Amino acid sequence: MENQVIVGVDVGGTAIKMALLSTEGEILTKLEEPTPVAEGEDKVIEKIARMITDILKNANVSNEQVAGVGLGVPGPVDTTTGVVLQAVNLHWTSTPLKEKLERLTGLLVKVENDANCAALGEMWRGAGLGAKNMIMVTLGTGVGGGVILNGKVISGINGVGGEIGHITLNPQGGPPCNCGKTGCLETYASATAIIREGTRLAESGRSPLLADALSKHGQLRAKDVFDAAHAGDEAAIAVIDEAAFYLGLALANLVNVLDPAKIVIGGGVSAAGDFLFSRIRQSFVRFLTFSFLADTCQIVPATLGNDAGVIGAGKLIHEHIAS
Repeated sequence: MENQVIVGVDVGGTAIKMALLSTEGEILTKLEEPTPVAEGEDKVIEKIARMITDILKNANVSNEQVAGVGLGVPGPVDTTTGVVLQAVNLHWTSTPLKEKLERLTGLLVKVENDANCAALGEMWRGAGLGAKNMIMVTLGTGVGGGVILNGKVISGINGVGGEIGHITLNPQGGPPCNCGKTGCLETYASATAIIREGTRLAESGRSPLLADALSKHGQLRAKDVFDAAHAGDEAAIAVIDEAAFYLGLALANLVNVLDPAKIVIGGGVSAAGDFLFSRIRQSFVRFLTFSFLADTCQIVPATLGNDAGVIGAGKLIHEHIAS
């Protein structure tokens, strides 16, 4: 493994993030470019290949020094074949990503779901360090997740293991979700959900602070709702309390089944810090089967930010080398 490097790639609907990593997961250099989704899957894959060439050339690294390329993509993946089963944001279906990229680069390629990569990244170099059993939850536009047991990502037979955002918490009368069901965790705990409820309160006149923010910006951000709650706005506090209640409920159910050492929470909403986390813990403790689980399972904020995906993608290659 001397002088070897790993390429970690996080393929999103907006941007392709890439990093050159040491075999221990340290970032040596980074590159980010827009994803040409509209040009079709082959153009996106060709761009990834060209970016790999660029990042290696700029770092003066030869192909022989590359242990492999790990990729995280937004959707379920057959990790054995490296076929992306479906990536809605990329308009991909049954895309043989591993095969196509290996042909273009001549390098070993491993593919995994992006939320699972973020979980692997946090376990390897971030907040999950030292935990072989952990759950990662990302709170952003939606709610993503990854489950790691005994150091391995749980993908399931269809690559959809860890779809935490679509746990149904209110089957009757819950808000509609993009997945077609109602009352999913995502409809309560995502930034989108917090903005939806905040906007409703602003427009109904129940929150003067949120009404001000709405008229000033034209639309609310999740941060506006947290700011109003911080300032003591009772309607805004109720929105945050509801999101935290459902998050705590979902996480307690997962812990009752999986018994992990850590739950790592990342994504934009997690920046709210202890104002949110203390509320999540209150609900979490309430729904645990065994009260001692509250002591053995830590709920902690993610530490790697936007680098979690590329580092976790690199971990796929690190594991391949190790095995």
